[in-house]
Amino acid sequence: MTNPDNRSKYIAIRYLKGVIVRKTGWSPEQYLKFEDERTRPANDLLAAVPTNQVEFAVDLGCGPGNSTELLLKRYPSAEILGIDSSAEMIAQASERLPDCRFEQGDLDTWRPEKKADVLYANASMQWLSGHDKLFPQFMGFLNTNGSLAIQMPDNLEQPTHIAMREVASDKSWAEKLAKANATRSSLGDASFYYDLLKPHGKRVDIWRTTYHHPLEGIEGIVQWFLGSALRPYLAALNEDEKPQFLEKYREVLARSYKPMSDGVVLLPFPRLFIIATK
Repeated sequence: MTNPDNRSKYIAIRYLKGVIVRKTGWSPEQYLKFEDERTRPANDLLAAVPTNQVEFAVDLGCGPGNSTELLLKRYPSAEILGIDSSAEMIAQASERLPDCRFEQGDLDTWRPEKKADVLYANASMQWLSGHDKLFPQFMGFLNTNGSLAIQMPDNLEQPTHIAMREVASDKSWAEKLAKANATRSSLGDASFYYDLLKPHGKRVDIWRTTYHHPLEGIEGIVQWFLGSALRPYLAALNEDEKPQFLEKYREVLARSYKPMSDGVVLLPFPRLFIIATK
């Protein structure tokens, strides 16, 4: 779909005048536009956690509370704590789950007040570097038989992210977007994480799954990443540059993503899953 239809253009304009552009932080509303799709891997991750006796569980990077809600449903008698660096996300999660406790904090410096039975990190650790030190540290925060459960998007080499970097290299804004390109680090492979975590636990389970999300054309892909990977780029641009960046991004995406017979574009989205049990 080289040119968005009129409805897509309207959606884009409405976005550019809306809450995301006015903020440099996370927008729970934009993130939850695809709640079902974003919650599916969270559910798949939790379903594979072998730990059943849980008194204290922590959602590391809880976002707007959709993943925390899964923890609450599986462990209804446990104390559940959600941690996120975004005040907007914490406010949304607290409103959604008033019986859970939520705190604002940075995951790379966070320390629990007591050992946990489950540390659950759905789509949050890809924003942090230093996994070689951070993940073993998390294992030290677990009780015996406790589990560290991590799911991370593994899509930096997908056309969606290659396109972001290509558009960001435009001389119009290349200098100011250099830091945005570095907001996510490349992930290690399965062997890296197995060797990293096995000395700290009795069981390490790792797998990689590619989801294929049906989205409404190129604009559907843009809307998806407005709630995640596009944030650092747009946050660094001024109000005139943001629509220009997004229009160029649509043009580059159209080279790789072609609509199906019904106008839907399938977005392949690979994710890496890790569960280490102490």
